[in-house]
Amino acid sequence: MSLVVALRTGRVAHPSSSSLVAPAGAVVQARGYATPAKPAKKVSSKFRPNAGKENDKKNRGARDPGLFRPMPANALTHPVFQSEYRSELKLPVYRPETLTSSATAKALAFPKDDSRALKAFGLPTNILVDYLLLSTPCSVVREVTVNVLDQLDKAAGSSSQNTRLVFTGQPGCGKSYLMLQAVQYAVQKEWLTLYIPRGINLVNSSTPYAYDARTQTYGQPAYAQQLLKRFADVNSALLQSLTVQSPYPFDEREVQNGAPITDLINVGVEYQHQAPTVLNALFDELAQQTKYPVLLAVDDFQALYCMSQYRDPFYRAVKAYHLMLPRAILEFASGKRNFARGAFLGALSSQNTTFRAPLELIESLGLPPTGPTNPYVPRQPELVEYAKGLKNFAVPERLTVDEAASIFELWQQSKALHFPRGDEMFLSKYTEAGGNAREFVKKGLLQTVAM
Repeated sequence: MSLVVALRTGRVAHPSSSSLVAPAGAVVQARGYATPAKPAKKVSSKFRPNAGKENDKKNRGARDPGLFRPMPANALTHPVFQSEYRSELKLPVYRPETLTSSATAKALAFPKDDSRALKAFGLPTNILVDYLLLSTPCSVVREVTVNVLDQLDKAAGSSSQNTRLVFTGQPGCGKSYLMLQAVQYAVQKEWLTLYIPRGINLVNSSTPYAYDARTQTYGQPAYAQQLLKRFADVNSALLQSLTVQSPYPFDEREVQNGAPITDLINVGVEYQHQAPTVLNALFDELAQQTKYPVLLAVDDFQALYCMSQYRDPFYRAVKAYHLMLPRAILEFASGKRNFARGAFLGALSSQNTTFRAPLELIESLGLPPTGPTNPYVPRQPELVEYAKGLKNFAVPERLTVDEAASIFELWQQSKALHFPRGDEMFLSKYTEAGGNAREFVKKGLLQTVAM
């Protein structure tokens, strides 16, 4: 047993101090402790502000612009600076009286005073990118543009039941531009216009929603409120002469029969939770009035026939036609509800593969199916009903040479292209794109953009 164990168990007596003395020659290691470090002395900063510096700031004049500060644009008068200066495009104005067959293949600028629809309703993403690069919002009138405007002129005096068009065609053929031209034409012709440039936002769960037990649908209060504001802004002059034909008792305010229709719109604008109900009531009022024709235009129209990304309380996907606003649009598209005077326009898009055109819509429009189809493939009866009566309005797949030349000249005048101007370069870009409008602009011309 070692001495340490014996001492712990108490079996041996504690040795005396003499017995603990280390023998000669033994190395004894004593436990030592470090001396605590002394705190460092504080050294005062030697930096001293310049005396009277505050007074110098007050007496100092304007700062010298210096060598590396940019000069204002109006001071760059030398021709070398003007060569790349992007001036405003000087184009003929887009007016209804000028939109005839003689205006085909010409670039026209949208008027600033009558282009509030572009600012209020917004633009599709691809058109918005183009207008950020161009100095003036404009478009090239095509043969198909004149045909669509002729259809609107005929629809101005008849029910929307007779004019329910859906723009179809290959990706990039110009469906969104065609719809924008139709919307701008309708605004200038004093149509009550409601334009939804991004229909996918109605079903992609990007806005709040709430269930309404009265209609057994889901309302989108925030989106409906914004849509009411935009509709009132674009059509403010025409709405002044319209009145409601039915009373609407809301909890916050009652809109009596014969009151201005703007009073009904203001209820939805001021009280967001009432906006879906007010928007549905506004559709009824617009359908009954006969003073002005009404245009309802929806881009990304195929998204309204797809399953939405909203969820019910059991986390099941909500069908698009169970949302109040998409259902109202589908009812006007299918003819279940009609405007006394007016038309409905829709445009298909294939950019977002999440919301592809379903089989029911494809068969109704007479388009070639994108997948296998046979009588045993299930069809939803609700979608078949909502797709009935739609007319396929095919947009040409290719630009004509004259139309492409006008687009080429447009971007050349904007000084967005840094290659030399010439027929050989134009024909090479047109051939590379195969005549497709989007490919011609994006991959043919904008690859050479000099920012």
